[in-house]
Amino acid sequence: MRPRRARDDRVIPRVDAPATRPHILIILADDMGFSDISCFGSEIHTPHLDRLAAHGVRFSHFYNCARCCPTRASLLTGLYPHQTAVGHMINDYHLPGYRGFLNERCATIAELLRPAGYRTLMSGKWHVGEQRPHWPCDRGFEQFYGLISGASSYWRLNPGCVMARNNEPISPPDAFYMTDAITDHAVQFLHDYTAPDQPFFLYLAYTAPHWPLHAYEDDISPYLDVYRAGWDALRTARYRRLIEQGITREEWALPPLDGTPWAHTENKDELVRRMAVYAAQIARMDAGIGRVMAALEATGQADHTLVLFLSDNGGCAEIIERSARPDALTGTADSFRSYGRT
Repeated sequence: MRPRRARDDRVIPRVDAPATRPHILIILADDMGFSDISCFGSEIHTPHLDRLAAHGVRFSHFYNCARCCPTRASLLTGLYPHQTAVGHMINDYHLPGYRGFLNERCATIAELLRPAGYRTLMSGKWHVGEQRPHWPCDRGFEQFYGLISGASSYWRLNPGCVMARNNEPISPPDAFYMTDAITDHAVQFLHDYTAPDQPFFLYLAYTAPHWPLHAYEDDISPYLDVYRAGWDALRTARYRRLIEQGITREEWALPPLDGTPWAHTENKDELVRRMAVYAAQIARMDAGIGRVMAALEATGQADHTLVLFLSDNGGCAEIIERSARPDALTGTADSFRSYGRT
């Protein structure tokens, strides 16, 4: 790897890292609400994240940049997104803060950790540079598998979207589910490219639960009855659990409902299903995180790994309807929908 230059033109030198340095695993969810996992009050079953929370620290005061790309740019570089040229999304407006890809004036975590002796690995969504030379392996990662683009079907790659392995575009196989594929390659990386005597940095960036709403029926069905209670009752129950868990306080009142009360809402069956599919996407991601943690245990690295879990922003309010068939059941491959504001 060529040395990267700091902003004052100093060359960042290669140094040998002592073997006692911790491994680092950053897990990023995509468009997931603050209270969408059970250790933050949710009704969604997330036992593996709950276990991490129980043995770690839960943060209750946290900021992000409110959109996918700027948050990822800041996370990867430690800078304000406009300093990295990703002030908005991936469009190039030919302005210094709005090029749509990480510029040469910033260094990624991978570009700094790799010369310090870390193996640098990534599985998941990139979304901070659509064209070479702005892909992960151009910016410090030794191994990459995932989605270069921002959002695609979970069941297949949509036209115009790009997936890659290292620097080569790829097409997913017929038997494919995005969340599982991201997990599979993260687990494989831990087995193939890590060793106890060399620290690693693994960036595990899921697309879940970003739209489209896609999930296995077996993951959806347990939540259908849960969401028939409607969002009025569910948001109140989450609020009470957040107070019980010490994440929020009684004096911080639950904000007014931003939308139609459930009793006056039409099309309830469809909305119940959309909420259940969203929950299923999070539950599947949690199961994948469990597999990654099991791989750390199996390779003897769990006790020496710093694990961080966060979301790039909160739940998405966009209204998306791009289904191949208007009558396609939400969650299936021919559907392509968001859950919207309500």
